[in-house]
Amino acid sequence: MKRLCNTLKLCFATVSIYCLWNCSEYIDTSDRFPFSDVTIMSYLENHEAYTTYVDILKQVNINERNEENSTKVGQLLSARGVYTVFAPTNEAIQQYLEQLVEEGLIPEPSWDAFPSKHKADSIRRVIVFNSIIDGGDEANAFYYTSDFPANDEFVLANLFDKKLSSKKPEKAPDSIYINGDCPVNTTERDILATNGIIHQMEKVIAPKDITAAKYILQYLEEQKEGFRTCFRIIQACGLLDTLSKERDEVYETLYQLGKIPNLEHMSGEGGLGFAEGSTGYAPRHRLYGFTIFAETDEFWESQGIDPNSPDLLKEVTQWILDNKQYSMDDQFVTDDNYDSEDHLLYQWITYHMLPMRIPKGKLVFHINEYGYNLSKPYSYSIPVYEFYTTMGKRRLFKLTESGATDGVYINRFPITDNGRQGTGNEIGCDPDKVGSRIDSESPIAILSDMVNCNIYPINAPISYNDATRDNLHRSRIRFDGMSLFPEAMNNDIRLKKATGEDAKHVYIPNTIRVYDYFKDMKQNESTHFVYYNAWNDDWCNLNRDEMKAVGQWEIMVTLPPVPRYGTYEVRYKVLANGNRGVAQIYFGTDPKHLPVAGIPLDLTMTCSDPKVGWADDDPLDDDFNAEVDKRMRNNGYMKGPQSINSADGTERGVNDRENIRHIFVRQPMDPNQTYYLKLKSVLDSDRKEFYMDFIEFCPKEIYDNPESPEDIW
Repeated sequence: MKRLCNTLKLCFATVSIYCLWNCSEYIDTSDRFPFSDVTIMSYLENHEAYTTYVDILKQVNINERNEENSTKVGQLLSARGVYTVFAPTNEAIQQYLEQLVEEGLIPEPSWDAFPSKHKADSIRRVIVFNSIIDGGDEANAFYYTSDFPANDEFVLANLFDKKLSSKKPEKAPDSIYINGDCPVNTTERDILATNGIIHQMEKVIAPKDITAAKYILQYLEEQKEGFRTCFRIIQACGLLDTLSKERDEVYETLYQLGKIPNLEHMSGEGGLGFAEGSTGYAPRHRLYGFTIFAETDEFWESQGIDPNSPDLLKEVTQWILDNKQYSMDDQFVTDDNYDSEDHLLYQWITYHMLPMRIPKGKLVFHINEYGYNLSKPYSYSIPVYEFYTTMGKRRLFKLTESGATDGVYINRFPITDNGRQGTGNEIGCDPDKVGSRIDSESPIAILSDMVNCNIYPINAPISYNDATRDNLHRSRIRFDGMSLFPEAMNNDIRLKKATGEDAKHVYIPNTIRVYDYFKDMKQNESTHFVYYNAWNDDWCNLNRDEMKAVGQWEIMVTLPPVPRYGTYEVRYKVLANGNRGVAQIYFGTDPKHLPVAGIPLDLTMTCSDPKVGWADDDPLDDDFNAEVDKRMRNNGYMKGPQSINSADGTERGVNDRENIRHIFVRQPMDPNQTYYLKLKSVLDSDRKEFYMDFIEFCPKEIYDNPESPEDIW
């Protein structure tokens, strides 16, 4: 989005208003009123094309619970604010009513045809709330068409708290569609007013809010092609009940009743003790979500399998066996009980599924990796990656993208220039380690049709076979703290590209006092936990963001699985400063009886502490640098990774004197066990911060390899 200039400029248009923000006057050649008086509502009222929409705006309440005294949305658009309005024409609204006739909701296309006032009001609300994005407190948070995401979701949600998406067809560059099939008028767009921007719509935006379960059933009933094989397997494996989940209704009710409080007075004199932020805003919803990466029907046909075959399930099961798309360590059955978690087909398909709805722009995050600059957002450098835990049996799943790849890949293991004087870039990839490319631009990708799921086609089959597990076991597994919690992605909490306080400081309700929001995190009663989005902050964390808490905190998280049995180091990265606390770490497989893991971890400890053994890297003496690394490791520490930079691309990496990795566990770990990490404050003060950035699992084959020492990246 563009920040508009403050200089006075007069722009003329015959139909639409074109202007610059903060101009003192605008002259519209059709209506001749000053720009300073032209709000969105006044513009709409002065143009015949929007009379029906204006009438609806004046009827719909902002607050659904207060029918008598609620402010109308039309009043909202007459006041100060920063709004993007997708305004449907009279013809578009009439077409929508005709669509409701076809669906059997009303007998004729008229507002008088609704069976009740309540039903008519709900339809008016659908039209209005889907058409407006409120930019909140961000002065430039409205969307020009040039700022629309390319075949992806908008950063900010509409008044229904739903994400709209935009599509720009390659063969028709002037055409723009919202939510797939709602065209923006090619001329009546980017109409500026004092409180936002207007885009004329030729069709009402009214998404069906269909769940993945219903979508898949309709897809199969209509005998569509593309993902028919995948969907028949999902249905046979009994996964539709899971894919029908949309939101936590208990949390929804508690929030609406005011039982989910925000976290007030976070910092400052008399505050809770946080270094930053005045208020932590609790999430408005607790949504469920899913992502499915699927081989296409075209792929299965190339394997000699007909997506419509009555023996499809047996044929795919046999294909999995014949092509060894499983691990020799797996225990499974191959009978007709496909909905059993022990069935080979069930285990295979659930490895394609993640318990979070990931939009295209968040498959991986490009923010502050080495060689990358946000001012050139599509110019990628070193590989960035995410590790997630799949649905079904807990297994590790890797997503990665770099300047050398054309898109995001699943389980790709490239060769990188990872020497001390290297670039960190991908310089090659063995054919058997290329992985599977996610085709997010494919016309059959399903990215806005379902309220709780995205489905991406992939160009090669994926499975948790022995090759995948071996490759993961030869990798350093670094995962951001927030990747542990599917709710963070499902509820647009993690790395939202917005700087408003409600996005920047997110209060995660207390597990005991308020609500168990993150399924894989438990807190004691005195913990006040906040996620810092840090979108515009130049912090040298992985992806910049961080997790913090104050109080006499005690926090336990569930960790991802390891890929193979073996000895691993477990490391905890700290961006140290005096606001942090001191934590005793507990680590193990029994969450009720976790053993202590080493001495308390001092989150304030920087490189200046003599116990660390730090020395700055010497660019001319790699032997010296290796000796420093060895000395630090003997003391239980490591420098921060070279892969993380400041936001402007300035090299920082291993020479950032506040970044330290603490090695707190070195022990055998079992892929069939679930491991838990607990951090407990050992200080009397309730104003010293808990802090988490990322954690690493590093197998012995990497950290103790005499032929190829672990790289600095």
